[in-house]
Amino acid sequence: MTEQVCWDPLLIQRYNRPGPRYTSYPTAVEFQPVSAQTEQRDAIERQAFAARDPSRPLSLYLHIPFCRHVCYYCGCNKIVTKNTSKAAPYLQLLKQEIRAKYDLLSQHGTQPVAEVEQLHLGGGTPTFLSDEELEELVNYLKNLFTFSRAKNADFSIEIDPRELRTGTLVLLRKLGFNRISYGVQDLVHKVQAAVNRIQPREMIESVMAEARALGFRSINIDLIYGLPHQTLASFDETLDAIIAMRPDRLSVFNYAHLPERFKPQRRINGDDLPSAQEKLAILGHSIQKLTDAGYHYVGMDHFALPDDELAVAQAAGQLHRNFQGYTTHAQCDLIGFGVSSISQIGDYYLQNQVVMNEYESAVAAGYLPTMKHLQASADDKVIRYVITELLCHLQVDFDVIDQRFGIDSRQFLADSLSRLQPMVEDQLVDISAQGVRIRDKGRLLVRNACMAFDEYLHQHEQQRFSKAI
Repeated sequence: MTEQVCWDPLLIQRYNRPGPRYTSYPTAVEFQPVSAQTEQRDAIERQAFAARDPSRPLSLYLHIPFCRHVCYYCGCNKIVTKNTSKAAPYLQLLKQEIRAKYDLLSQHGTQPVAEVEQLHLGGGTPTFLSDEELEELVNYLKNLFTFSRAKNADFSIEIDPRELRTGTLVLLRKLGFNRISYGVQDLVHKVQAAVNRIQPREMIESVMAEARALGFRSINIDLIYGLPHQTLASFDETLDAIIAMRPDRLSVFNYAHLPERFKPQRRINGDDLPSAQEKLAILGHSIQKLTDAGYHYVGMDHFALPDDELAVAQAAGQLHRNFQGYTTHAQCDLIGFGVSSISQIGDYYLQNQVVMNEYESAVAAGYLPTMKHLQASADDKVIRYVITELLCHLQVDFDVIDQRFGIDSRQFLADSLSRLQPMVEDQLVDISAQGVRIRDKGRLLVRNACMAFDEYLHQHEQQRFSKAI
């Protein structure tokens, strides 16, 4: 596995076009609406759970959609409210859905349910729930599921530092959480004010220090480049401060300004955004600075210290990617709970209702809140494997594909390999008799290489996706 990331701004500008982030293949835009008839919707879920290999461990994702404040850059599925009483009825719906899916996993008590190796609370702001509600929710899960005690079990939660109460981190550790992710985005006040997210550096340093003292195994910090008023110099200040805090992982996301799709972004003045050239310079400098500080570039905006599980898994050829991003638990079936959440059960994808009223109506009526679904075809599974290997390990071997899927991969992938030729000519990708390899020069453009294999992509307007850089 190469440790180099080569920076060529002219090439990056040339290839910087919209495309999927490939947290799944087929991507979520391919999911098909379920029948309006509730019985048929439930039948789709039952089919997926019945086909599941019961020996596969579980990864549970719970979506908590509430936020007390709107961050103007945000494109997440959320409900902005200061009315914390809304949490209780949502929690009851969540428990109903959890119980219904647990029953499907156990085939209504006829077989044991596999261990949970991963638990992740996302949002929204999961700590919108009170400490008592968080404890109630986790204990409800523990009373149903068996949680792994293995050293590599991951129990994580996303945290808005502004919404962290005294004692909440202590409670989270007591409940078994060992990984946390802080949304920081930028530490410069002028940038924070422009996106309505004021959180002083001292606040971030304080919550980082407390998490370290409590023994959280891994701490992630999210940053965003391309926000209003950001400059190369200002973002360098943020990087200096974050590197001094030494998070185990860093996510440095590209801000995609799509005000026509995301209403909160209309409050951002487009004239305040950095130019494309400045934005590219920020990214290049960030990669170089983080690499010099000892961080390993995992891929797709993600960095990790060399001894972090993501970096170790990548070096061992065991990294995976799903709706939660990069993960070390490829063997898990992902079960999603809550509005807009997505499950991946073997070759089945199931997405919950994204509108709260529709989610509430389905669960309250005793039905599963499925909105869309898809079962991956035999061809989809081959392409999914290729894309995952390229995103996670920067190479894929033809003979391994042949043995795994019983096909002639060179013939099967002939059209895709032809679409890769421009990247070969630009020395971004190598195609040999053995397989496909992303070169150092192409690591930042691996998403583009994956797009060459995506058989659905030409059917859509690429404006449905964010740009690669």
